[in-house]
Amino acid sequence: FPMRLRWNFHRMMLAQSMAFYQDEFAGRVAAKVMQTALAVRDTILILTDILVFVTIYFVTMIVVVGGFDSWLLLPFIGWLGCYLLSLWWFVPRLSKVSRSQADARSLMTGRITDAYTNIATVKLFSHAGREATHARGAMQEFLHTVHAQMRLVSSIEVVNHTLSMGLIMSTAGVALWLWTQGAVGVGAVAAATAMALRLNGMSHWIMWEMASLFEHVGTVQDGINTLARPHQVVDRPDAQPLKVSRGEIRFEQLSFAYGATGPQARRVIDDMSLVIRPGEKIGLVGRSGAGKSTIVNLLLRFYDVEQGRILIDGQDIAHVTQDSLRAQVGMVTQDTSLLHRSVRDNILYGRPDATDEDMIAAARRAEAHDFIQTLTDPHGRTGYDAHVGERGVKLSGGQRQRIAIARVMLKDAPILLLDEATSALDSEVEVAIQASLYRLMEGKTVVAIAHRLSTIAAMDRLVVLDKGRIVEEGDHRSLMAQGGLYARLWSHQSGGFLGEEAGDEVADEVVQAA
Repeated sequence: FPMRLRWNFHRMMLAQSMAFYQDEFAGRVAAKVMQTALAVRDTILILTDILVFVTIYFVTMIVVVGGFDSWLLLPFIGWLGCYLLSLWWFVPRLSKVSRSQADARSLMTGRITDAYTNIATVKLFSHAGREATHARGAMQEFLHTVHAQMRLVSSIEVVNHTLSMGLIMSTAGVALWLWTQGAVGVGAVAAATAMALRLNGMSHWIMWEMASLFEHVGTVQDGINTLARPHQVVDRPDAQPLKVSRGEIRFEQLSFAYGATGPQARRVIDDMSLVIRPGEKIGLVGRSGAGKSTIVNLLLRFYDVEQGRILIDGQDIAHVTQDSLRAQVGMVTQDTSLLHRSVRDNILYGRPDATDEDMIAAARRAEAHDFIQTLTDPHGRTGYDAHVGERGVKLSGGQRQRIAIARVMLKDAPILLLDEATSALDSEVEVAIQASLYRLMEGKTVVAIAHRLSTIAAMDRLVVLDKGRIVEEGDHRSLMAQGGLYARLWSHQSGGFLGEEAGDEVADEVVQAA
């Protein structure tokens, strides 16, 4: 049962949007997936135990004690009223503390996991002590909730003992009074007192079970607050699979702002319209923050647009399924992250049903086959079976990027997105891969982003963005002739790295090579 719940929770989390994970610790989410499932199981088991035992015991007590004399039930009724009143007072407070405790526990797990995930940065800046202090703060918060829970439980114990002693004394007193009146015999006195003593032990068990029950209920409530959060990007009920025949992409009056709406929101994309013809290769150019990566994220529907729409071959991407949309798009990013699996699994992620021959061919085209053959891991696995570590940390940045390129080459989608696709490669490998990338681009609609303008100067069209708007369009030569933003960006780069004349020569060579 817990495993099925975890699986369902995991599926729900996989369907969450990118914005959700940008605001949450991955470790915190994982902790909630694990602990919420266990809490649901324990809640059901404890509730069942309480209902079964309490029902059987109280029915038996009423029949036995009430059979002697109904007056003997009076202390039990009074005790039950006070007991329920104490539960009414304590349980909501215990549930609230338990919710805080579950949240503090998951936050603590999230901070610890975050430090491990970014261990290279921690060591690079010698901040192990700082991270330990950061985690200790979360642990202290968790301890505060534990202490609050202990104070409540201690109060419950005091109240429970008081009520139990009152029940025993009042039951014995009423039984003895009835015996002196001749209403009941010695057996009734003994039975009623024994029932009260037994109820004393059971009341402790019930109180602890109730405390445990609502601790789990608090954990479940806290987990559900995260796990059941509505998905921000969802498929419509009538969504159809995307069918790409030509590869035309059309942005119509597109506007978007991260995490804000309304006229006062700072729009990253502001009323932008753009048509990318089938098979056209365009480069997006602009300063950092101009909106280049946002356009790619919107095209992949990682976020829903605020205004306007995006169409692929006349189909609004908001009206098609997300899986079918992304199946038609291949993307290589500058921040390449691999799964903690084998090289084979990572490349086949692009097309799981591909043959080994296809996979190796893609690796060769991406200039990755030779270095893959030299890989080994601590478990003795080699080559394509070697595991790459969490996020691919066992590989260099260039090696990770080549595997990512091989993955996209294997996928062979009709639309190709390149976001600094060769930024982590050395010049020699980049030159070797460029030819493969150009072959991969043939017959595809391509959108490329690069801060090194020489890498995209050969595109059919360059679109220059500034503050979320298109300010210039054209090929390299026409944009240089205009003397606008693109020309200034080019001069800054060529002046800083190549020199004006050398920069123009490189651009000419790139254009001619394409």
